[in-house]
Amino acid sequence: MSAIATRPALGFLGVGWIGRQRLDAIAASGVAEVAAVADPAVDGALPSLDELLAEGVDGVVIATPSALHADQAVAALEHGVPVFCQKPLALDAAGARRAVDAARAADVLLAVDFYYRFTEAARKLRDVIGSGELGEIFAADLVFHNAYGPDKAWSADPALAGGGCAIDLGIHLVDLALWLLGAPEVHDVRAQLHGAPLEDHAEAQVVLAGGTVLRLACSWRLHAGRDCVLTATFYGTNGAVSLRNVDGSFYDFVAERHDRNRSETLTEPPDDWGGRAAVDWARRVGAGARFDPAAEEVVLVHQVLDRIYGRTG
Repeated sequence: MSAIATRPALGFLGVGWIGRQRLDAIAASGVAEVAAVADPAVDGALPSLDELLAEGVDGVVIATPSALHADQAVAALEHGVPVFCQKPLALDAAGARRAVDAARAADVLLAVDFYYRFTEAARKLRDVIGSGELGEIFAADLVFHNAYGPDKAWSADPALAGGGCAIDLGIHLVDLALWLLGAPEVHDVRAQLHGAPLEDHAEAQVVLAGGTVLRLACSWRLHAGRDCVLTATFYGTNGAVSLRNVDGSFYDFVAERHDRNRSETLTEPPDDWGGRAAVDWARRVGAGARFDPAAEEVVLVHQVLDRIYGRTG
């Protein structure tokens, strides 16, 4: 790996729709250089991760089919190269643990694209919850319904996707809840999945240390009357806060504070958050950031997903 500079030279592995968006966001920010692209489906691109690493890049952005993420992340990390990976980091908690351990051993930065953390609405919820002004947070309801399903062929293959709407959409709900609440210990997970071989509707109840109950629901192809329904509401003994999308939008969110029958708007669109997580990682790479222990939160998210899918007791 070449020496880290103020503007690191980054490699991009996979430049489909999401990968291209992250590449464009980082390029537009000016915090890093687009040094190389690897994608066997793109003319003129490098054919594999090995060739990308051989270019001596300072970091790799991974946006390939889900089943490839863990092995590709570990390979880059073991080369001492920082990684920004699309979710999921792995298909199960063991794979996520392997990647996080590789990042720790190499002392390099690993981040996963949990992009809803970077919306102004979610940041405002975290500020309010973290201040303690809501009192004890005893319950939360989080919902992510899409009127559509993924359109990539690999996303319909359980071996490549790892699951259906729970690992695709529900993973964001699990991450958002645990991040907003400070990554608490999880005591119990119960779930119901509908659809086969990949579920198109999932519901889960997650009980946290201290008794907080999370109620999660997500789906593909739901008849919701709009493109998307995404909401997260946290109930405390002294008030509540919520995040919700506006008019079915995938991109526009408001944050609100609730006191009994009164509500106050805390944030509202516009908010250009789409590439914020990737740019933040690239900026940190350029600043020489090493392993971030917050990567352990990714393992926690995958442990919850394992229990949703019945892979652990």
